[in-house]
Amino acid sequence: MRRIKVGILGATGSVGQRFVQLLDGHPWFELGALFASERSAGKRYRDVAKWVLPYAMPAEAAETVVQSMNDVDAAENEDISIMFSALPGPIANEVEKRCAQAGYAVSTNVAVHRMEKDVPLVIPEINADHLALIEVQKSLRGWDGFIITNPNCSTIVMTLSLEPLMQFGINEVHVSTMQAVSGAGYAGLPSMAILDNVLPFIEKEEEKMESETLKILGALEGSEVKNAPFTVCASCHRVPVMDGHTEAVWVKFEESVSEEEVKKAFKDFNTDIKTPFAPDKPIILREERDRPQPKLDRDAGNGMSISVGRVRGGRMENEIKYIVQGHNTVRGAAGASILNAEVLVERGYI
Repeated sequence: MRRIKVGILGATGSVGQRFVQLLDGHPWFELGALFASERSAGKRYRDVAKWVLPYAMPAEAAETVVQSMNDVDAAENEDISIMFSALPGPIANEVEKRCAQAGYAVSTNVAVHRMEKDVPLVIPEINADHLALIEVQKSLRGWDGFIITNPNCSTIVMTLSLEPLMQFGINEVHVSTMQAVSGAGYAGLPSMAILDNVLPFIEKEEEKMESETLKILGALEGSEVKNAPFTVCASCHRVPVMDGHTEAVWVKFEESVSEEEVKKAFKDFNTDIKTPFAPDKPIILREERDRPQPKLDRDAGNGMSISVGRVRGGRMENEIKYIVQGHNTVRGAAGASILNAEVLVERGYI
């Protein structure tokens, strides 16, 4: 297949940098343009990106001249098909819509459009059928392009673990997160605030987990998604870990479910998604009693697999509890957007 040219919106930020790193050498996608603020426009990427990843900056990207986000629809970018977005929320709302109007497929990691009824909120292993909303969106808005979103980083990790358990009938979910500092962005947390500390509040994180999960696990009915019929209660916390979100999950089922049934569901879970970024095993069951751990497990499946462990019965009737862990800036951010774009290509939307 021909390589597809892509652009990155918000390329100098921490998630934008992760897009740059992950797309380097991608077999389907070729970097066509990098976009950032006016103060970065006209300069080489290596001169304006304060590179924070433990990898060398890709040589091609390093020499690319950054463009202003005001120029996304310039004639020189007409051969770009996909825009990956890592923009700040208020800016994303306007720029992503402008890109969709101009005919781009926008695969965004940003929250602003996730809960709009005609915008697919997708984890491909769970709800790739929700991509049918693309035609609804284009028709309603009169756009030549479209917007597709991936969930919040903590939501992706938990919701992927819940999918194999839907067969048992979920009544309610409680989750307590231990989230890595990279989720706050490069300048998001002063070191003195997080070292030797736990921060018990993350702005809007709990609301995202409680609402996005139900849309993802819901059923597509005609032109909209009917939310999954259970409740999610989340408590979110920032901990001094660089990468990798760890979450303690309690699931209450309609009827009694054994630990072995849940473990088997995790082990057996697989999908027909076979694109470059799709992991061979989306869920890896860790049998050791002290796993999963961020240091040991965040890079599983090149950062695209989640790990579950400590599966055990709860104190409440019909309750199972477990620990789930995943890489927040790969599976939970840039990698998720790239996987979504691959599925768009595979299914003929691009």
